[in-house]
Amino acid sequence: MGHVETATLAPVMLALGGLFLAGLAADTLGRRTALPRVTLLLACGIVAGGGGLDLIPQAAQDWYGFLSVTALTMVAFLLGGALDAGTLAAHGRAILAISLAIVGVTALAVAAGLWAVGLDPATAAVLGAIATATAPAATQDAIRQSGARGGFVDTLRGIVAIDDAWGMVAFALAVVAAQALLGATGGQMLADAAREIGGALALGLALGWPAAMLTGRLSPGEPLQTEALGLVFLTAGLAIWLEVSFLLAGMTVGAVIVNRARHHERAFHEIEHIQWPFMVLFFVLAGASLDPGKLAALGGLGAAYAALRVGARMLGGWLGARLAGAPRRERWLYGPALLPQAGVAVGMALVAAQEFPDRAETILTLTIGTTVLFELIGPAATIWAVRRAGR
Repeated sequence: MGHVETATLAPVMLALGGLFLAGLAADTLGRRTALPRVTLLLACGIVAGGGGLDLIPQAAQDWYGFLSVTALTMVAFLLGGALDAGTLAAHGRAILAISLAIVGVTALAVAAGLWAVGLDPATAAVLGAIATATAPAATQDAIRQSGARGGFVDTLRGIVAIDDAWGMVAFALAVVAAQALLGATGGQMLADAAREIGGALALGLALGWPAAMLTGRLSPGEPLQTEALGLVFLTAGLAIWLEVSFLLAGMTVGAVIVNRARHHERAFHEIEHIQWPFMVLFFVLAGASLDPGKLAALGGLGAAYAALRVGARMLGGWLGARLAGAPRRERWLYGPALLPQAGVAVGMALVAAQEFPDRAETILTLTIGTTVLFELIGPAATIWAVRRAGR
């Protein structure tokens, strides 16, 4: 390797060293204070990124796509692993009722509220659907940091595992409705959503079934690290190649393994063991990709959108929990616990911007700006809710 090639690696290696040390500092500070690690890592990324001191070289930022897919697929495996038969028997009704209620109420309430404050109904419908998206990685890490256990946490993990699927359906319906309101013909978006969800579930079953039978044989009762990594990358790679949701595919693989691998004692121990370094880089680079200036550009419409989403999550969580017969003291806590919002929302906004180019600026500015807000305050709300439920 030549001197020029090695010289170009220096800033990348320095950046990686700094990012891992930032992760260590965030982890330590999070353990000793009430501050969420996710928020601290995102804040580090914002300060070090292009919107701040611009300390992270482009070569390191280019890894964000790879790291985000890897980290989120690992999270999906762990969330799917939470859907074991015992959890579904005990909390399946609550998971289904709360996830459907919170997605439905969020989409309808945010859309109606934005329409009431003057936004055209087509754009309001699309933004209402985008507001349903959550942040599985941030929510999962907030739960882990809280140290809380019990029925509320089990139900919350199950909701996070499936609510983005309902959100994708809501988004497809909203786009079709918006196209109809604008005089265009819709329908393709619904077909695409059905193919993406159905394809991800089919891929998860196709990979999960043999994985449940074959993994954990070389080291009895526990898959090896190489087995775990191989399965994560295989799932993510095939999902991207087939253009289906790698989140839903990973969740399905995890659910199949935890329910079918009778010989496993700790099916996802190795993923839990190696996940944190990937998460550190993912959250810091996610923060570096955020533009805090978007918050200042939101104005009254952005404040209305944020307030409507918070209120809708509270109402939807309470309604679903009440329908499911959840304990009274937990009903108002599901909404705050599900406030984090991240990349799924931005992905929806990018699709909507392509479908409605004349409304792209409004959709992207509102979504990206409020994503910065909910990325920063959402994990704190999740930690507060799960700790309050455990009292």
